[in-house]
Amino acid sequence: MSSVLKVDGLRKEFGGLVAVNDVSFEIGEGEFVGLIGPNGCGKSTTFNCISGLLEQTAGSIEMFGEDVSYLRPDQIQNLGMTRTFQHTRLWRQMTVIENLLVPPRGQFGSNIADQIRAVLTPGSNPSETERLEKAYSVLDQLEVPHMALNLTSELSGGQSKLVDIGRSMMGDPKLLLLDEPVAGVAGPLAMKIFNNLRNIVNETGISILIIEHNMDFILRQGVDRIIVMNEGEILMQGTPDEVRGNREVIEAYLGASGEPQEELE
Repeated sequence: MSSVLKVDGLRKEFGGLVAVNDVSFEIGEGEFVGLIGPNGCGKSTTFNCISGLLEQTAGSIEMFGEDVSYLRPDQIQNLGMTRTFQHTRLWRQMTVIENLLVPPRGQFGSNIADQIRAVLTPGSNPSETERLEKAYSVLDQLEVPHMALNLTSELSGGQSKLVDIGRSMMGDPKLLLLDEPVAGVAGPLAMKIFNNLRNIVNETGISILIIEHNMDFILRQGVDRIIVMNEGEILMQGTPDEVRGNREVIEAYLGASGEPQEELE
């Protein structure tokens, strides 16, 4: 299995605070991997370094065989990486389908005349029809085509998460980073989101790295592998069964008693 992401010795300091310390891991092509750990353990900081929002203090990040350690977020995205954030940032006065149609790059080409023509005569460019078909296909994958014409301001939190994932799929990513896509989402819909993500990985072969803080939940969701962080470092990496049976994880994450918490915050 070829590697799409390689993080080696990642370190991030904020003044005297070490948020991430010597973090190393790889994500293979077509892998569905969970990144878990208590709040404040460095998960989102790791994501921000990978996606170029933060510059690491030390270490290297390689994506699709290219060193991206000091590239801008847009340069990294152009290589085939897309990410979401814990709090959705949809355009609330636009419909679901309109939200999906915005992200694709190069929609009007570099020719000014083509750009003006596209604005004045919608539908004149065949690629617009292709994008619309793709957007509906993505909504079909997520099992929400019925929401296409709804304003996103009318959606529930869980529905907004689905639209955010759909929007991220419009750029044909090879690597998708999802930051707590089911945070605050009711159980049945959260499970549906994970099932849809599993199907997307199986059907498209893209790689997904997903942050989740609820260990008990993610252990039941069919990810291939789990990376456990604690206090800015990698505690262990392994299959869900290996993580479930690791005493260090139980003590650091669930408490010394080993009894799962009702909700891991």
